Formats: sequence, structure tokens, C-alpha cells
Amino acid sequence: MTAPGFGAAAAMMVASIAAIGIFGSNVRAQNTGALPATVNFPSADGKTSLIGYVFAPAQPRAARAPAVVMMHGRAGPYSTNVKKSGPYNASTLSKRHKMWGQSWSALGYVAVLVDGFAPRGYPGGFGQGTYSDRPDAVNEVTVRPLDAYGALAYLRTRSDVAGDRIGLQGWSNGGSAALVTAAVDAPGIAEHTPAAGFRAALVFYAGCALHQRYDAQGYKPYTTVLAFHGMSDEETKYWRCEQLVQRSRTLGGDISIKLYPGASHSFDDPGRQNVPANKAATADAFASSEALFERILAQGMPPR
Repeated sequence: MTAPGFGAAAAMMVASIAAIGIFGSNVRAQNTGALPATVNFPSADGKTSLIGYVFAPAQPRAARAPAVVMMHGRAGPYSTNVKKSGPYNASTLSKRHKMWGQSWSALGYVAVLVDGFAPRGYPGGFGQGTYSDRPDAVNEVTVRPLDAYGALAYLRTRSDVAGDRIGLQGWSNGGSAALVTAAVDAPGIAEHTPAAGFRAALVFYAGCALHQRYDAQGYKPYTTVLAFHGMSDEETKYWRCEQLVQRSRTLGGDISIKLYPGASHSFDDPGRQNVPANKAATADAFASSEALFERILAQGMPPR
């Protein structure tokens, strides 16, 4: 796939990556220095106190801004440099999560990155190839969607958030969790009916087998879902996600997928931008993500 013109979102991507030293030094002032605020809120599982990192806009676009819940992948939210030793806090978040959080806040959104692993005893996340060995306590189909709904409820308590304009974003294992969270039969959906749930979801290189949850009846989201996948992904199978999307569309699902030839897993990781296919995929994914959320979450609000 050939990435379209860069536009505002791709420019923001370059600015955000620049803040962490990959491209030049032209960054938005609010993206330098300040760490996201650390908060705690309950998961919808009724027993876990989650950790959240809030990227709030320095210049809100409205008194109540649109918001984004961000769900990390199997490696957790922190830098690879601290996986085994810590510390696990706002200062050691991975470059990718900081890049996206800063980009959303610079565009006037309130973004919260949810750490669902550390509160359950797995702050360093899990390595590649450990899928079958991960504990049920962090299951992306039965547990992590409840964390997403916990974050949704938390954002709705904030006076600076428009409670009916909240989107969802997830990467890899968190992308799988985002898919299930957006499903009509998601765990926790009884408390958050589709009309009161997430307005849209962005799903990056998810594992789409989803423990065979949708093999029989198929997958149908209650909201708009846009998925992204590299066709040279070495961890998750793009064709499985393509099949899930195609079948979902026959069931009436408002879901689509963008496939990127030559792009790898974690193609938007700042450390992987030396691969041309990853760089093009990242620019396109930023532009497409911004466009979707602007259309659905920020419609009618002052432009940024």
C-alpha cells in the first residue's frame, strides 16, 4: 500500500518521533519535558486497581475534550530497558506509547494509557513466543476488555472529558483486547450498552484468533473499527485479521482493515522506522487514525 500525503497527522507523527530523537528537532512545545499524570481507577472486573498514564492537552480544544483509551501489547507499557528491573512508572514508558499519547494530547484529546499488567504482578510484560504460557489473569479476551471499560468509566468522571466522545486504541495483544471490547457481546458490555460504549476503535497488528471466541458465530462490533496490519508481521497473522474483517462485514460490522506490504509487527515503533515499509505504514496509520477520530469523536468541535 502506498501511503497517502502526509497531512496534519503525519506531520504530528514526525514531530512526536522527533521528540524522542529519531527525526529533527521541530516538535510542539507541549510534547517536551512534562510526564503524563499517573492515576488509579478500578477495572470493571470489580477487583483490580489499574494504573493509568494521562496525556492531557496543554490547550484543550473545548471545555470537555474527546478522549482515547490506549491498551498496550504483550510486552507491557514500559521501555525494554526496564523490563526486568524497573522502575515501572511514567518516566519509563516505551517510546511508542509516549509518541502516541503526546500526539493525541497535542491534537486536543485526553489520552490514558492503561497498565493492566503491573497491578496483576507482571510489570515487565511477556516475551515473544509466550502466548500459550500467559496467565488467565491477563487474558485479552475475558479480562483486558474489562480494563478498557474501567478506563472508559474513569474518563467519564473527569470534568475535562466529553463522556460521549471516547475512542479506543490497542496494539498487538492490546489490539486483540480492543477488538473484543468493541464487540456486541464484550465482557462488561451489560454495564456499558453499545450506545454508551466506545465511539470508535483503532486496532494495530492484533492477534485475531481471539481464543476461537468468534469462530462459530463470527465477529460483529457495535462501533466503527479500523485495523492496521503489516503483511510481513513476524508475530501475528495479517490474513487471519483480514478474514475476521471480511466475515464481520458480511454480518453488518462497521469494520475495515489497512494492510501494508513489507511492514513488520510493531511497524509504528520509533526504533523500526529505518525500514521504509514501516515508515510509510506509520505515516499512513497516523493520518488514518487522526482522520477517523476527528470525524467521529471531534466532529463539531474547534479544529486543531
